[in-house]
Order: sequence, then C-alpha cells, then structure tokens
Amino acid sequence: MRGQVRFLLNGEMHTVRDASPTLTVLRYLRENLGLCGSKEGCAEGDCGACTIAQGEIHNGRMRYRAINSCIQFLPTLDGKSIVTVEALKNTDGSLHPVQQAMVDKHGSQCGFCTPGFVMSLFTLYHRAGDHSNIDRLTVNDAIAGNLCRCTGYGPIIEAAQSSCSEQPDDWFTSSEAQLIEALSALDSDQSLLYEHAGQRFFAPHSLAELNKLTAQYPDASILAGGTDAGLWVTKFKRQLDTVIYIANVAELQQIEVSSEQFSLGAGVTYTDALEVLSEHFPDFAEMTRRIGAEQVRNAGTIGGNIANGSPIGDTPPVLIALGARLILSSCNGNREIALEDFFIDYGKQDLRSDEVVAQIVIPKPAVGSQLFCYKISKRFDQDISAVCAAFLIELDNQGVARSFKAAFGGMAGIPARAKHLEQALLGQPWNEQTISSAATQLKLDFNPLSDLRASAEYRLQVAGNLLTKCYLESTGEVGNTRLFGSSRHSYGKR
Repeated sequence: MRGQVRFLLNGEMHTVRDASPTLTVLRYLRENLGLCGSKEGCAEGDCGACTIAQGEIHNGRMRYRAINSCIQFLPTLDGKSIVTVEALKNTDGSLHPVQQAMVDKHGSQCGFCTPGFVMSLFTLYHRAGDHSNIDRLTVNDAIAGNLCRCTGYGPIIEAAQSSCSEQPDDWFTSSEAQLIEALSALDSDQSLLYEHAGQRFFAPHSLAELNKLTAQYPDASILAGGTDAGLWVTKFKRQLDTVIYIANVAELQQIEVSSEQFSLGAGVTYTDALEVLSEHFPDFAEMTRRIGAEQVRNAGTIGGNIANGSPIGDTPPVLIALGARLILSSCNGNREIALEDFFIDYGKQDLRSDEVVAQIVIPKPAVGSQLFCYKISKRFDQDISAVCAAFLIELDNQGVARSFKAAFGGMAGIPARAKHLEQALLGQPWNEQTISSAATQLKLDFNPLSDLRASAEYRLQVAGNLLTKCYLESTGEVGNTRLFGSSRHSYGKR
C-alpha cells in the first residue's frame, strides 16, 4: 500500500506526508498552506463558504464538482484535482468570468461568502460546456448550498445568469491535456494506507480488499462521502483512529439496469444516481435533489444514507416502498436482505461488524404502478425532514387498489412501512371515502415523538394529509400541487 496522499492543487502536484487523516481539507488549506480564500462558516456543510472545486477525469475530459471542504477529510483528495478561488484569475491578472460578473452585478457586500459562491458558479460555468440549458432554476439549484446574509441573492443570481449566458472561455482547457496526464500518473493500483500519530486511513480499490480490512478492523469508521461522518470530527470532536474510505472501491461505484431491476453500488453519489432516478423514478429524483445541496449530493451516497440508520434519512422510505433489497458483503460472502428488515431499532441495524453495505437492488415496479414521494421540512431546500412519505400504488381497471405500499420516515425510531394503512387500502376502491377511512389507521402504525422539528400531533396529521395529497395527485382532479410542478409518473407508460 502507498503511504502518501497525492493530488493536484490548482494545477500543481501536491503531496501530504505529515497531517492527521481526519484533518479537514478546509483547515489544511487555510492553516497549513495559507490559502485563506475558502472560509469556515458552519463546519457542517450547510453554508457553502468553504466550497472548492474537485476535479476528476470523466469520459476523457476534466469534470469539476463543488464540494464542502469543511467536512471532507484530507486523504479523500488522493488522486484528484482541487481548484480553490485563488487560482481563478488568468495569468494576465484578469478575473474569471464568474468573478467579473460578481463585480459587475454587485454580488458581494461583506465578502465572507463570496469565494464559496464563486466556486459554485465556477463549476456551473464549466459544466458540460453548454450553457443553453442554464435557466433560473438551474442557477438556484447550483447556489442552494451557499448562504448570504447581505445581498438578498438577487445580484448573485444576476451574476450567474450573466456569466453563464455565453459559452465558457478556455480557462484551464489549454492545459487540460496536461492535467489529465498528471492525474493519470497519480492513478495507481496501489491502495492508500495513510498513517499519522496513531491514526490510520485506508482507501482500498477492490471489494475483496475492503472485506479484508473490515474483518481486520471491525471497529473502523466506514467513510463514503463524509457528509455525516465529517461532523463527527468537526462538531462532536471524536477521535477516529481507523477510517476505511470506500469511494475508490470499483464495485461500489457501479450502476446497473436490467429488465427486472436496478442496482446501485453503495458508493454511488446522489449526483451520479440522479440520472437513472430521473428517468425511471421522477418523484424519487426530485426528493433526492432536495437532499442537502449540490456540494452534499456531489459527495454523499445513498448507501451512506442507509448505513447510518437515521430515522429521518430521505431515501430509505422510498426504497422500502419500492421493495428494495440490500447486498451486504464480507469475507464470508454476500448476504441479501430486504431493506425494511435492515432497520431493527433506533441506532441498530442488521449489519455485522465485518460487513459493509455493498449494493442497493431495486426491483422494477409493475407496469402502470405509480410512485409518489414527499418530503416535509421547514425549508424547501437543504433541510432535514420532519416527515418523509412514499407510496407505491397499482390500480386495476376498476380503480381498485391491487397493490399498495406506504413507507414513512420521521414517524418512528426507524423508517418503516405503514402496514395497517396498507391493509386498509388493499382491495378497496381508490376513492376519497376509502382514503379518509384508511388514514385513521396511521395511529396504529406509528406513535411518533415530538422534537425540535415537529410535534407528534403534527407528524400524524401531516402523514394523513400526504396520503390525501397522493390520492388527489393520482386522480389528476386537482391543479399543480408541487412547487416545481408535479412529477406524476406511471411506471412503464411514458
């Protein structure tokens, strides 16, 4: 195994030999290298002041994505290219187009958040080399993870639309071939074992190697995107002695689609999963788009959302309603279980000490079935859910519920199906009277808690209201009920 962390920093080779493996990228940039353009506003991936661009080779080109450097551990940069705000100006001193637009449109006041906005807009500006589809909603999505207390966002949005109204300039493209060559030289079959002051950071390349490590270090912290684990260090001040990073495991990065099912590797990021979800499960895709912001979705994974066992994770209720199954991997082989059986109790999952979540397998729903997903939170974007709900419905020709699955998050210590509700609807006519009667069964399914996000009474009422909303949307008898339009979709009928 290789013992040094190597990456490109603003186009130059950089090697790390003597830093804690759980030191955040932001602290390393500011405190070790004096690159203070990136700021710390929250240390939890919420405000975006720390945003930098992370580059990788994709389809023969350089692809840059925004990430929160405040919660990313330094060794996760191994083999990647990093761009900070200090590198954006041209050699003649002229500003990058998004920087110049921020000046021209008065998009900066106190300036604390400005570098983060600039880096988010930088990745938007250079995305795919085509600005024809960069509309207001695209801009809003790109900067949803960047918070500003001064400008009211109007000038920043104007700067984004102005700078992205023309084709990208040749920033870094003249040296793209050199960057790709340098990154390719960093690519190695050797996995990473980085050690410092008694801490270890493993980054295996294969599932077999990962399984050996989890067997050898059963108490290790498994790290995927770091959008949750990063806070263990920045907020809870935990000492992580052994970290096993799964993002380089090839088998966990695969997305497979067959005639019968979809398979997502546990290391697939939300951003990479969105393409297949958008095509086959529009409602699920829209819910996923509201998980965190682009910086979070570019790093976080559906596998991590499942493995951390949170009762308010957004993806498990949807996956449970879809009948998803998990492939759990260890040196002893694979074990397959239904996702709903994975969650045992609050903070307890059916995962042995030597196992890792390897794949999420989603069966294709019956033709004509409809999936409806809902996320209730205090803010529309980038907020933790109070209640999540997912309904998978299949009606026969007479409008009777042939199949009905309902799963909720935020209603119990684990994400779970509403089995009393399901039984009350199965075989019944899909009408307002049936829905109203069946909703009363939710009190038998759940006894929710009251907390800072919502009261128990609110959660029960909202759960029933979401069932009603699902019914109204499924009949098409009401107007638009979604902020960005309804995602109604009958599976197999496009």
